[in-house]
Amino acid sequence: MAFSRRSLLVTAGTALVAGATGGLARAQGTTTDTRITPRELGDPKAKIVVEEWFSLTCIHCAHFAENTFPLVKKNLIDTGKIRYVFHDFPTDQLATVAAMVARTLPPERYEAFAISLLSSLDRWAYVQDGSPLEALKKMAAFAGMPGETFDKTVADQQLMQFILTQQTEAQDKYHFDSTPTFRFNNKIQVSNDMDYETFAKNVTDAS
Repeated sequence: MAFSRRSLLVTAGTALVAGATGGLARAQGTTTDTRITPRELGDPKAKIVVEEWFSLTCIHCAHFAENTFPLVKKNLIDTGKIRYVFHDFPTDQLATVAAMVARTLPPERYEAFAISLLSSLDRWAYVQDGSPLEALKKMAAFAGMPGETFDKTVADQQLMQFILTQQTEAQDKYHFDSTPTFRFNNKIQVSNDMDYETFAKNVTDAS
């Protein structure tokens, strides 16, 4: 999904308190806050690290998640060939909220929940009747999140600002112009949906 720098700033909620991430950063230094720990799969010692920046409302990210990622997981992650790192990169306000909810679930549920959201965009993000936020709340409930936890999560400005700060830092460093964007061992960067054969070739080229 293509986006502009201005759209990111507008939809990200720039009116948030500038120092909102301070509490999370301090918490990370003392007591581990699992909401802000890395979300990754695979052997920590794998020689190849693949990172994906994605938005939970992006149709191109959804296509990759449904059609390519299952093969990536089966052939490359589960076999120990690569370590796969997920990075939230919301391109609109609803995707930001969804990322907050995904990160509030136990870390071991993050991948399954994110994939379930991407594979059902028509049932929550682009729902025709009703509220996308209420549909997201139902999805979260199916994943085991109580309603009161959901309400507290979507109102958590510190968590929101943490996600947006990580997003801005990645944008400034790597100059993304679309989602999904992938980096293979910090050697190859691709901002595009890929089939499995193309993905696997990039893994090989980055080794």
